[in-house]
Amino acid sequence: MNFKLFRILTIILSFFFLTGFVPIFSLIGPSVTVLTSGNVYKASAQFIINKKIEQETGKNSLMLIKETLVKEEIDNKIKKNSFDEELRQLVEKRIKMTRKKLDDQKLQKLVNKRIKITRSKLNLNNITR
Repeated sequence: MNFKLFRILTIILSFFFLTGFVPIFSLIGPSVTVLTSGNVYKASAQFIINKKIEQETGKNSLMLIKETLVKEEIDNKIKKNSFDEELRQLVEKRIKMTRKKLDDQKLQKLVNKRIKITRSKLNLNNITR
């Protein structure tokens, strides 16, 4: 009796291991649902929905959700990076404009100072332009 049970168990286990676990994983989810909740309808609906998703996309539902979430996360990072890039460009543009204005003011002050010095040396303070 024990030897016969051992032989049957060995054949079943070798079937699961040699087929790449495909049948066992497709049945584990619904069987766990049946065991925990006792709801056969819910387990069968879960199995049918998973099979339909797998037929249409070629991926199981877990991989499909994982890919979708990863893609959304990458899209969000790209949007954030593009916003950061636009903000950086705007700040750089404003800094350049401010530097140019400051340089113009310094240049104007320098020119006025030079005019004053030149007028004083030439003694042109009394003459208007």
